[in-house]
Amino acid sequence: MFHVKHRQVAWHPGRVALTENSSPAAGDTQSPPSATLRGLLRGRDFRRLLTARVLSQLSDGVFQVSLASYVIFSPERQASPADIASMLAVLLLPFSVIGPFAGVLLDRWRRRQVLYLGNLARFGLGLATGGLLLARAPEWLFFGAALLVTALNRFILAGLSAALPRVVAADQLVTANSLSPTLGTVAAAAGGGIGFLVHLVLPPGRDADATLVTLAALLYLSASLAARRMAPDLLGPDVHTDHPPLGRAIRQAAHDLSAGVRHLTRDCRPAVHALAAVTVSRFCYGVLVVMVLMLSRYTFNDPANSTAGMATLGKTVAVSALGFFLAAVISPWCSRRLTVPGWLATCSALAALFVPALGLFFAPGPAILTALLLGIVTQGTKICADTLVQEAVEDEFRGRVFAIYDVLFNLAFVAAAGVTALVLPLNGRSAAVVVGVAVVYAATAALYWRAARRK
Repeated sequence: MFHVKHRQVAWHPGRVALTENSSPAAGDTQSPPSATLRGLLRGRDFRRLLTARVLSQLSDGVFQVSLASYVIFSPERQASPADIASMLAVLLLPFSVIGPFAGVLLDRWRRRQVLYLGNLARFGLGLATGGLLLARAPEWLFFGAALLVTALNRFILAGLSAALPRVVAADQLVTANSLSPTLGTVAAAAGGGIGFLVHLVLPPGRDADATLVTLAALLYLSASLAARRMAPDLLGPDVHTDHPPLGRAIRQAAHDLSAGVRHLTRDCRPAVHALAAVTVSRFCYGVLVVMVLMLSRYTFNDPANSTAGMATLGKTVAVSALGFFLAAVISPWCSRRLTVPGWLATCSALAALFVPALGLFFAPGPAILTALLLGIVTQGTKICADTLVQEAVEDEFRGRVFAIYDVLFNLAFVAAAGVTALVLPLNGRSAAVVVGVAVVYAATAALYWRAARRK
């Protein structure tokens, strides 16, 4: 695989993305077919991987709405920022600890099997979770089942990112990273929209939540069957090793993880800077998500009307999904003209401007517009970070590095919810939080751009 060290990737107006292995000839200004969106979609293997991602994340959207409905918008409880933080900690923190070890397994196991069997397991767990809701089982059992579904989700998303360079050429990575993760995110938002519609039709309560969980389970089954259509060895890795005894496997996993971290910090400085920037961006996004949840429940609607709260949140999610889609459309163009690091820094700088300009109104209209713009810059940042990491990290390390990437995402989101729980009032209105988020965005833009310009 190609490898980039301590310098920016070359760019040319006629190509989507160029790396050291794909430099253009002098005077070449025409886009080769493989670097266009049409050329990318001609690839059968890419289409199959994309289908598996879309179905998997569509299922995630439905499942997440069922959790939000039960934990935040249930007529039987009054949720607070602390409740949201607790839910995120239960679902994400344990797997932030073991996540990097999942990356080691992604570099050893066939990634296609991970996508196939992982989604099949989530199908069974989803059915079990719906049954627990109908049986009015204790909450810890419900959260335990949801915890397992979320754990597999972290594993599957890391596998999807690690597998992408196996089905596209080097000069397709920016376009592929614009399309694949973004369509996955849009699919998750669409799944959320489906969940919101189902919630609006059915009377609020455990029966509606159980229906949503069961629907998510059936969609997980479809994602599993889509992954099964790919050849078992298609997604790599190339080298397969025998499984050692458990104790030795754990020690070897720790050693391999250390090797991945050393490779990342020693040979992949552009990837390290990108991971730092996208992690901070994720933290800011998490703060604003918690704020929107509280505003939707207690400020924009009657707190007793959970259906209206869910409807407002659904509109916000839909508009944010449109922002994610627009990011996929404009990011290749912006990255060609600004460079990938330049577009990443610009996304944070733009957020520093529009978050306070619109967020301080604490009104539904400006909040929805903020969600649109936030979708663009958040996904634009992720597209850039994915590309920089994929270009800088060799294939044998890519699975564990993307697992670390996923862990950073989890920790940043949980940390954001924890901090927000300490400072955000129940109604979600806090000018200090909005201004603080804007300052963090501005600092991220400045520090990342300074680091990216160093040779």
